[in-house]
Amino acid sequence: MENQTTKRIVQTLKRPIENEYALAEKYYDILSSINNLKLTHREIQLVAFTAIKGNISYANIREEFCTRYSTTNPTINNIISRLKKVGILVKDGTKVKVNPVIILDFNKDITLEIKLIHGQTSEPVSEGLDS
Repeated sequence: MENQTTKRIVQTLKRPIENEYALAEKYYDILSSINNLKLTHREIQLVAFTAIKGNISYANIREEFCTRYSTTNPTINNIISRLKKVGILVKDGTKVKVNPVIILDFNKDITLEIKLIHGQTSEPVSEGLDS
């Protein structure tokens, strides 16, 4: 067998994002893509909004989402049901929140390190760091 060395490719992208909602949407869109979750744009919007607001349980928060994104309460309920099944949203007492493993402070700049390792298969690892 040949001894092949795999070279590392480093790519840095800096992109200004207009506000915390857009930043959160971009982050959850990337997570969806990397993990093949196939989240719809509306699902990503709901996850991002919920992460920023803290929960999506109260009527006033749901109404704000509906107004901001021109949608309805039944749509929110359907999305919540799907996102709970895949573990993105979790029930915390009486509140529906984003899984704490994937919550960040979207008021801060975010640096993501993505490692796609050649020739290895293992369980996905998710680590959260707040600096």
